[in-house]
Amino acid sequence: MKARSYRQRDLACTEYTLEVPLDHARPDGERIEVYAREIVDAAKVDAGLPRLLFLQGGPGGKGLRPSSRGGWLGRALQDYRVVVLDQRGTGLSTPANRQTLARRGDAKVQADYLTHFRADAIVADSEVLRRELQRDQPWTVLGQSYGGFCALTYLSFAPEGLREVFVTGGLPPLGGTADDVYTLTYVRTLEKNALYFDRHPGDRDLCARVVEHLETHDVRLPTGERLSPRRFQTAGMRLGMRADFDGLHYLLEESFVDGVDGPELSDTFLTGLGGSLSFATNPLYAVLHEPIYCQGSASAWSAERLHAQRPEFALEADTPFLFTGEMIYPFLFAEDPALVPLREAAEILAAKDDWPALYDPDQLARNDVPTFAALYYEDMYVARELSLATAAAVRRVTPWITNEHEHDGLRVAGVLDRLIGLSKETS
Repeated sequence: MKARSYRQRDLACTEYTLEVPLDHARPDGERIEVYAREIVDAAKVDAGLPRLLFLQGGPGGKGLRPSSRGGWLGRALQDYRVVVLDQRGTGLSTPANRQTLARRGDAKVQADYLTHFRADAIVADSEVLRRELQRDQPWTVLGQSYGGFCALTYLSFAPEGLREVFVTGGLPPLGGTADDVYTLTYVRTLEKNALYFDRHPGDRDLCARVVEHLETHDVRLPTGERLSPRRFQTAGMRLGMRADFDGLHYLLEESFVDGVDGPELSDTFLTGLGGSLSFATNPLYAVLHEPIYCQGSASAWSAERLHAQRPEFALEADTPFLFTGEMIYPFLFAEDPALVPLREAAEILAAKDDWPALYDPDQLARNDVPTFAALYYEDMYVARELSLATAAAVRRVTPWITNEHEHDGLRVAGVLDRLIGLSKETS
């Protein structure tokens, strides 16, 4: 393992790069690199603090890049040395995107490669890192959103590596199918639309005007592709984050300007919208979003199939406009330049019906690792019904159910403080 240390303001950081098997079931096969950064309060470098591994949301999200001690990181640094992982395929770990995957071969080869980028592999990577850093000593894990999914996989298959677990907005369903997930998240998305248009009532007609303009004009995003009405509709993915909820409104209020030939969509609007719609920085999010729910079944483009059963989301003149939410649709692989080269591989993954299990319900039922989970009652991304069922099925889970925060509640330092407080109360 390679290591490099440096100071950044009042933080002491050490970067680690280590090689791990692409397929942990074949340790002598192909190897890839995984990158992690350890962050310590510079005043506590020699304090002997235990380590906390932070597992980022996603899939396909790289680890936190620290710039200050604000938010949850500042709270964590009071008690821990924080290890932030660039999950395989992201950040400074061996990347997986349209550029690197093209070097591997055809779509089938790419799809086979991508089957090794789910939570089970991330947990196995984490265990390699843990043993490199502290041998057999267990550590604490904090999983945000998809990181919480990974934490439950960790509890299932490598509980000996865990001292305690904190989960924020990420208790996953232990069984079922992707259809079960999207059936509920479409309902949450309807609720978020109602809240949004109640707060910004003029935006519904404005969105309908944008859709009409896109249907009758060839509008190009800064990346060159035509902006379709359905792709504009996916901007609602932001509605589940408190920090982004009103940002969509502020973007829309600058949507039109008067051009030479009449009203047209402004560069300001298209640039802001294009940045939020592109998967160029996290293509694994799109490719693996439905497979993260698959265990022994195919997703078969679940969100798209269920969309066809939800006439409320139709872009018809006589249907009030609604945004969609955290759903990945096959048309995105025909429209987003970052995803177009991955279209065939994504189709293969959507049809794959022999995905291995990500959770062990029996092991979780006898779990002995103290686990503390923040469940956001109005979470648009992780349905409370499924999270509550998981909390009831996993031994030694202490849930904190709240409607005070949205899915991005971890950004508020008090959320982690509450979970750490629960841990201390029960120890």
